[in-house]
Amino acid sequence: MPEGILHQLLDPVAIPEMARVRNVAPTAAPIEDIGAAVHEQMLRSNVGVRFQPGQRVAIGVGSRGIGKLAEIVAALVSELRALGAEPFIFPAMGSHGGATAEGQREVLTHLGITPERVGAPIESQMETVEVGKAADGTSVRLDRLALAADGIVFVGRIKPHTAFRGTYESGLAKMIAIGLGKQEGAAACHARGFGEMARMVPLLAQVALAKAPIRFGLAVLENAHDQPYKLLVVPAEQIMEREPALLEEAKQAMPRIAFKHFDVLVIDEIGKNISGDGADPNITGRYPTPHASGGPEVNKQVVLDLCDASDGNANGIGTADFTTVRLAHKMDLGRTYPNALTSTVPRPVALPMVLPSDRLAIAAGLLTCHAVGREPRLVRIKNTLSLDEYWISRSLLAEAEQEATLSVISQPQPMAFDQAGNLQDLQAKIR
Repeated sequence: MPEGILHQLLDPVAIPEMARVRNVAPTAAPIEDIGAAVHEQMLRSNVGVRFQPGQRVAIGVGSRGIGKLAEIVAALVSELRALGAEPFIFPAMGSHGGATAEGQREVLTHLGITPERVGAPIESQMETVEVGKAADGTSVRLDRLALAADGIVFVGRIKPHTAFRGTYESGLAKMIAIGLGKQEGAAACHARGFGEMARMVPLLAQVALAKAPIRFGLAVLENAHDQPYKLLVVPAEQIMEREPALLEEAKQAMPRIAFKHFDVLVIDEIGKNISGDGADPNITGRYPTPHASGGPEVNKQVVLDLCDASDGNANGIGTADFTTVRLAHKMDLGRTYPNALTSTVPRPVALPMVLPSDRLAIAAGLLTCHAVGREPRLVRIKNTLSLDEYWISRSLLAEAEQEATLSVISQPQPMAFDQAGNLQDLQAKIR
């Protein structure tokens, strides 16, 4: 279709003026000294007795953009070295990174996990070994190199999952069942669909805990500003007992968009480093499966860009209604599709309507959002990890001023687009 017809249809759409608001909701104070916090946890949990000098210890690190992740991993490496152990890092991320050894190493690099930064080598490969079978016959598989080590530990953030609800969602048990299992383990866990994930995650994790030399998990809980406020060393035998309460705590700590109903959500960027679904559905209200719910009710969602740290993985773009040519060009099918094939849920990798510019994509969302006879209610966020500040349309100002968790920090002003129709502040960030 010639681009001219798009301008004919969308140029007349008025883009509302936007005000900037700050989230002032009280939240847990972040950990200032990560090294001291990890040291204190190692002492309190008394897990040091589980390691002997000279033992090789595998540290599993996932693909999520956890706050201060490199500092956390470096502190853990330091503690293990102080015990005389010889730690190494391995990617514990299922099928992410295009389900290749080099791709997963690159994901770690994007997250700041390099040998120089954390003080330990990285050993990445995709081969797994069966450690046992679950009661239903499912093969439980773990990373071959990790199993060959004298002990396995791992770092895992605990938070609500984006595609299912259960006693164990995103957290330590899931890291064991899926992350440590590489692509083969992830595929086995997802094979029955997300409707069965609440059952499969603990089922597979329990077998792995009984059969593999897993010593402990380092649980990370983040506050509403996506900063670690709690680090807990959870011994292997306590993981299944303690994680449910930690999940409930994490749910209460999650950030939220203050409005329950609005017409259009504009997201500047998505990425695998931000959420497994590019943008966290717990915040956007757009879920890839019918097995999870929550968040705001939004008529149309517009995604403008793919962050560089996602390395071409555009998983989650399919939950949007409109996107840009810029994002589509950045999408690497080889890195995006393996996640969908492994999870058995293809919708999140399907391209929505692709528009030539930011302005046309936003206008398309506004044109189709059914805000007839009134000003549309529009929210724009940087990404679902950055909700300290965001933009709202003038039509939401009255509600914002009544909302105790928000402070209006700039009066409404027009969105600034360049000659190509792209947001000037977003382009400045990209350049």
